[in-house]
This record gives sequence, structure tokens and C-alpha cells, in this order.
Amino acid sequence: MYIEKNIVLKRKNNKPILIDTFYQVTKENQPIVIFCHGYKGFKDWGAWNLMAETIAKSSFCFIKFNFSHNGGTLEQPIDFPDLDAFGNNNYTKELDDLGDVIDWTVKHFKEKSFVNTSEIYLIGHSRGGGISILKAVEDSRIRKLITLASVCDFEKRMATIDDLDQWKKDGVKYVANGRTKQQMPHYYQFYEDFIQNKNRLNIEAACKKMKVPNLIIHGDADTSISVSEAEKIHQWNPSSQFSVIEDANHVFNTKHPWEENHLSNALKKICQLIVEFIA
Repeated sequence: MYIEKNIVLKRKNNKPILIDTFYQVTKENQPIVIFCHGYKGFKDWGAWNLMAETIAKSSFCFIKFNFSHNGGTLEQPIDFPDLDAFGNNNYTKELDDLGDVIDWTVKHFKEKSFVNTSEIYLIGHSRGGGISILKAVEDSRIRKLITLASVCDFEKRMATIDDLDQWKKDGVKYVANGRTKQQMPHYYQFYEDFIQNKNRLNIEAACKKMKVPNLIIHGDADTSISVSEAEKIHQWNPSSQFSVIEDANHVFNTKHPWEENHLSNALKKICQLIVEFIA
């Protein structure tokens, strides 16, 4: 397997994006799988590298990346050294980042016979699941979609009315990161951007417009995002496939750092479901 880490996608007037690729040069026409990490996440979190290798071994070109404003830097792509960037992130930035990664992928592999640039599939975890749902509807290049522990509604995660007044007054609110012990900022632009792009960011409406095959996966022991959110996504798109992983938490019984050389049983099962779905 050929693995290339931390490829820098430079963009005019935008922050760069770091990309990893996993593929086999001995296979022909490998479909492309692009993975989107979630909130307070990054491409090298936990067992995501093992997941990438596992899926790539089944003759897929697996790509994962850091959203440009996830809080990482080119020099330190793991964790959150750039909290100002984190505070200036928003949903439309992530949608546009994903669009640029898709563009880069098609251009990068266009002349490579071992990759099939006409078959692009998305996998999104948590908040990245919501982003992937929206992108699968607005970008006709996407052929299949898999969501892992996805959110079903961005608006309800904004704030209460009282919180909004304080947020607007202060210009920032903070969320604690239990693992790194950082106070992570969210600048008020996050809310303003959502309101300005409310129609584009409507996950329910996107699900109801979905035209590509969609596999929904969620753990029944997820305390971060209830399995009821996955049920709503399935309800809005009845033609989707829905799989509940028993006794699996939000990160499918993995953690960061993940020091094992194998997947958790839950994530191993998920990789099997994904490969069956996209094969």
C-alpha cells in the first residue's frame, strides 16, 4: 500500500488544507473514499489511520484531511495549537473545504489508471456527517454516502436565546476540551454565518433530496449524539440503509491516542459494512 501523509493543498486567499492518501498502485480503477472528521476532531485522531488502511486494502483510494479551521496547523496537524482558527471556523467553511478537497482529488488522480475519479464516495463522522450529507446533495460528483454517528440538525446546536444575547455581547463563547484541557473559542461569526446560509445548511431538507445511496451507521451507546438523530436521517431518506452498532459509543469504542495495532470490534464491523456498501 502507498501512503502519503500531510500533503499541503495551498489555496489562494484561504488557509491551506492537509491531506493524507492511502491506495494500492497494483490495483486498477479504485474508487475514491473521502473521510470528513468531526467537531474537535482531526484526520489523525485515534484509529482513523487504521480505518483508512483497512478500507484501502479492499481496493479503494482513501483520502482524509483536516478542515482548514479545525485548530491544527501545517507544522502540528494533531490537536489544536491554533485556537484563533478554531474560533473562526463555521459550517460553510467546512463545506467549501470539502469541495476544494474533491477538486484536488480529481485533479491529482486524473491521469492515474489505478484510481477511478468518476466514483467518489463520502464518509463523515459526527459533525462531518452533517457536512457530508449537505455536500452529497450539492455536488453531483458524489456517488455514495456513509455517515458515522452523524448529527441531524445544525441549528439546534447553536445556542438558546439567552446564550445568543451574551454571545453577541461578548463576541465569543468557550467550550472546554476535556482531553486537552483547552478553552476552545467560538466567535459570534459562527452564528451569523449559519443564519446567512440557513437554507444551504438544512440537513433535513438535504436528506429529503438525497439521490445517492446512503448508509447510516450509529452506536446505540452514543452519549454525544443520540441514535435518535440517525433514526431521523433514515426517516427523512427512507431509501437509505441503517445499521445500529450494539454497545458502541460515539467514537466506536476507540480513543485518542489509539495505541493498539488493530481496530476496536465496533470499528472493525463498521469497516466491513462500509466495504460491502461501496463495493
